[in-house]
Amino acid sequence: MEPIIWKGIVYHSLEYFNLIENEGNYVATSKIIGSFEDKIYFVSYYITIDKDWLIQKFMIEYEVNGKKSKVEGIKNGSDWEINGKNHPEFSNFKYIDISLTPFTNTLPINNLQLSEMQSREIEVIYINILGNEIKPVKQQYTKINGAEYLYENIPKNFEAQISVDGSGLVENYPGLFEKVIV
Repeated sequence: MEPIIWKGIVYHSLEYFNLIENEGNYVATSKIIGSFEDKIYFVSYYITIDKDWLIQKFMIEYEVNGKKSKVEGIKNGSDWEINGKNHPEFSNFKYIDISLTPFTNTLPINNLQLSEMQSREIEVIYINILGNEIKPVKQQYTKINGAEYLYENIPKNFEAQISVDGSGLVENYPGLFEKVIV
């Protein structure tokens, strides 16, 4: 697949993203640079995903206003080890959501295989880069048609109608991200 560039509208960012097949898995790599309010940031992530679009491991390195951090996760059966510690609060979670990229929306979109107008509530490991926190959240995806999905936070305090390309990669996430066409 050719590299993609996403523009972060609210987060004033650019993301250079690659997705390749490697030894029966997908490997997503990305670099993001941007500024939001009083924060200047850089993010680099590496995610290994199986053929069902489920994450097997991830590494996120980021710097916000000069302060460097790293989050590494590996799935062991139904459990997650993050930064070398087991996290039972994430047991049976299949997805992560990295706050500054639309890519992590692709994971449930491609994995759930929803029919038109079908919805599914999921549990997600939310990684808030600018807030420097990791927490469990609930989200819901509804397939509107072949290229559009309704994304909702639960409780329902945010929703967006996301459009995707034929690979399930976000083309437009209204007000937040858009794919740059070159």
